[in-house]
Amino acid sequence: MKNKITVITIIAAIMVSAYWVGFSLGKESDNVYKELDIFAEAMALVDQKYAEVKKPKELVYGAISGLLNSLDAYSQFLTPEEHKELITETEGKFGGLGIEITMKNGYVTIISPLEDTPAWKAGLEPEDIIIKISGESTKNITLSAAVKKLRGEPGTKVDLTILKAKQRKLEDMSIVRGLIKIKDIKRALVLENNIGYVRIAEFRENTAGELDKALHDLKKSGLKGLIIDVRNNPGGLLYTAIDVSSRFLEDGKEIVSTRSRSEPESIYKAVPAPEKVTDIPLVVLINKGSASGSEILAAALRDNKRAVLLGETSFGKGSVQTIVPLSDGSALRLTTSKYYTPNKISIHEKGIDPDIAVAEETADKDKKEKTDVVEEVQKKIEEIEKKEEKKDEFNYKKDIQIMRALDLLKGLLVLSDTGKENKKALAGEHKK
Repeated sequence: MKNKITVITIIAAIMVSAYWVGFSLGKESDNVYKELDIFAEAMALVDQKYAEVKKPKELVYGAISGLLNSLDAYSQFLTPEEHKELITETEGKFGGLGIEITMKNGYVTIISPLEDTPAWKAGLEPEDIIIKISGESTKNITLSAAVKKLRGEPGTKVDLTILKAKQRKLEDMSIVRGLIKIKDIKRALVLENNIGYVRIAEFRENTAGELDKALHDLKKSGLKGLIIDVRNNPGGLLYTAIDVSSRFLEDGKEIVSTRSRSEPESIYKAVPAPEKVTDIPLVVLINKGSASGSEILAAALRDNKRAVLLGETSFGKGSVQTIVPLSDGSALRLTTSKYYTPNKISIHEKGIDPDIAVAEETADKDKKEKTDVVEEVQKKIEEIEKKEEKKDEFNYKKDIQIMRALDLLKGLLVLSDTGKENKKALAGEHKK
C-alpha cells in the first residue's frame, strides 16, 4: 500500500511539473501536459499489474533513461553512482578496459581505444562492434549499462564477442581490466631536423596545462616544425579542445561555433595562452578514432590555414553534450548543440577528410600472398614480439603516417628557407 501511495505521489508531482513546464514554455508546449496523461496512465498500470513489485525510483529512473535513449546515441541518464564515475573519469583515473564507446545501429561501437590500456593491447580498434559482454547480447543495451558491464575492479576479467570492423568477422576474447590512468600528453619530443612531435591522448581538465609544459620544453630545442598526433583521441571536454587550439592560433581566430535551439550561435575564438606556437608549420595526424575535440582542433587549424591534415577520415562526432545535475545526485548527459568548423561546416556523422590521405597499414602490397597457416604463424610471432617490447619504446620510423608528416614538414621548411633567402636577395638588389 505504501509503495502504491508513493507511485501516485510521484505521478501527481510529474503532472504538476508538466503543467508548469507547459505554462512557462507557452503555446509551443501545450501538448506536453496532455501527452503526460498517457505516461501517468502507463505508470499506474505498471504499478498495479506488473508481475513483480518495483520500487518507485526504479520506475522513474527507467522512464528517464528511456527518454534520453530515444534522443540520440550520445544522450543518456546517469544514476548518482554513474555520475560520480563520470567525474572520476574526467579526472583521468578509473578501472576498466580503456575504450571510448557509443551506440550505433543499436550496438555498442568503439570510438577509440586509449593507448597502452588493456583494450589497446588486446587489439580493439575504432568502429569494432561489441556484440556480447560476458555472454550477453548488447543489442539495444543502454550506453550506461554497457559502461557498467565493461568497468570493474582491476585484475578482473571480462569476456567479449567482437565484430572486427576491418576483417568483418567475429572474434571472442577475454580482457583483464586494469587501472586506467590517462596521461593527456602521451609523448612530446624532437624527432629530427628540429621537428617536434606531440601526442595528445584526450582532452581533459589538465590537458592544456600539460601541453604548455611540453611546448615550453620543445621550444628550447629550437623548434622549427611540429607534428600534432590526435589519432585515436576520442575527444573530451569542449572548452579544453578550445584551449588547446588556442595554443596554435593567433588571438581572435575562430576555433568553433555551436548552435542550439534555445540560444543564438556561440562563436569561440583563440585566446591568449602561456605557450603559443603560431609561426612554424604544423601537420595534424588524424584517423577514424579521432573524434569530437580532436576534430575541433583539426578543423580549426586547417580552416585557419595553420596546419595540413594527414591520415584517414575522422570519426564524425559533431555534437556537444552537457552534464546537467539533478537534485538527487543523478544527471542528464544531454546533447544541447551541434558544432561547426570555422568554415561553418558540420562534420557530424561525416568526419573530416585529411588533406593528404595515408592509410595506417604499412604492409607491402607487392609481397606474395601467404597461405593461411603462414599468416597465422606470423601473427603469433608479431604478438610475442609486441609483448616483449618495452612499455615506453617509441620507434617513429615504423609509423608510415609520422614518416610522411616528417617528409612534408622538411619540404615546407626548405621552401620557407628558400623564400627567406629570395627576400633577402631582393632586398639587397633594391638597396643597390
